[in-house]
Amino acid sequence: MKDYEESIRNFILKNIPKVLKNPVSFIKYPFIDPGSVYNGNVWDWDTYWSVYGLLNLLDCVENTEQKEQIITHAKGNIFNFLDHQLEDGYIPMMIEVGQWTEPYLNMKHKEGIIMNMHKPFLCNQICLISDYIKDYTWVKEDLSKLYQYFDCYYNNYFSENSGLFVWCDDIMIGMDNDPASFGRPKFSTANIFLNSFMVTELQSMANILTALGESEAKAEDYLYKAKQLIEAIQKECWDKRDKFFYSVDVDIKTRNFDWFHQGLGVFWKTLPIKIRVWSGFIPMWAGFATKEQAAELVKHLFDEDTFHSEYGLTTLAKDEKMFDLSVTNNPSNWLGPIWLVANYVVFRGLMNYGFREEAKVLCERTLLLLGEDLKKTGSLHEYYNPFNGEPIMNGGFINWNILVLNMIDELNGKKPMKETM
Repeated sequence: MKDYEESIRNFILKNIPKVLKNPVSFIKYPFIDPGSVYNGNVWDWDTYWSVYGLLNLLDCVENTEQKEQIITHAKGNIFNFLDHQLEDGYIPMMIEVGQWTEPYLNMKHKEGIIMNMHKPFLCNQICLISDYIKDYTWVKEDLSKLYQYFDCYYNNYFSENSGLFVWCDDIMIGMDNDPASFGRPKFSTANIFLNSFMVTELQSMANILTALGESEAKAEDYLYKAKQLIEAIQKECWDKRDKFFYSVDVDIKTRNFDWFHQGLGVFWKTLPIKIRVWSGFIPMWAGFATKEQAAELVKHLFDEDTFHSEYGLTTLAKDEKMFDLSVTNNPSNWLGPIWLVANYVVFRGLMNYGFREEAKVLCERTLLLLGEDLKKTGSLHEYYNPFNGEPIMNGGFINWNILVLNMIDELNGKKPMKETM
């Protein structure tokens, strides 16, 4: 395993320059892309995890100029997204230079078509960078844009009845074909992925406000919103019978029809979408799962019939009828393949709740997966077969594959790049 660690670390250090991109067309600032087929694209949560891994690696980077370049490009991710914010606060999930004169998602939004917006990793990434460099002042002038960003979320993607956030549809939701959202009616799914990460996004906004010396009341407001969201997730998404966090359907109301529905109406706010997806573990990463819930979630993780794999965890439980390992882009396939970001998020959740031995197992399996891939192909891939560890597609993918090194370093006592508990 030590050989795998060394080879992966050396490979990633060697390939850092390939993902650090200079401004091009209407992408005005330096940025970081995932590599592979995503060359030249600025993505929301992808840039967050790339920065998360790269900052952890800076101690190993000997070139001072490259260290500074990584920080500059990390900040550039944020500046690029804020540069394309629309008047109502909307920020696109992805910026791609192509046949258009502005981001495609912005064009559609201006046409009055509500599109999914930047996933809740904007403030998370600002805090990630700022905590590392011990300086928040670089975003002070953009504070009003952050307020508008949250206003847009609450105005367009918030279900008042349930207290949860919803996706508009299944376009670019991170887990592209998550059955809880994929192909379902617009604005109907309060996805556990979206809501769990939004908890830390709200908390990060509070941290930004505090660091910039804004009023205590403003920071407290975002912390209160995070607390309200946690309460809603616990009430609506935790299943007491299955001991698992599910996404839920919020399109729930009494359908009036003449005089037939005059009696007891629908009094529940959501219906659970009982599909076991890896995102059900994210509350452990976010730190709001109870200790009792965490203990139950760990049982699912190592269940041979559901998430267990010798290479990490499957992104969809193996006994779900949608489980599938097809080779597909747009949407990418999250119906079972191994994705490194899922391995890391669950690893960190295990560490948060004291399941160190389980986290170590997950780390070793991840190291085996990437180590074998690098040994056989000389590259790393986007996602993998959970039964044999073979790469499924997109060689040259760097991005969150870096996180295997975070896992190793954290097991050896290094603090995680972001504290979530």
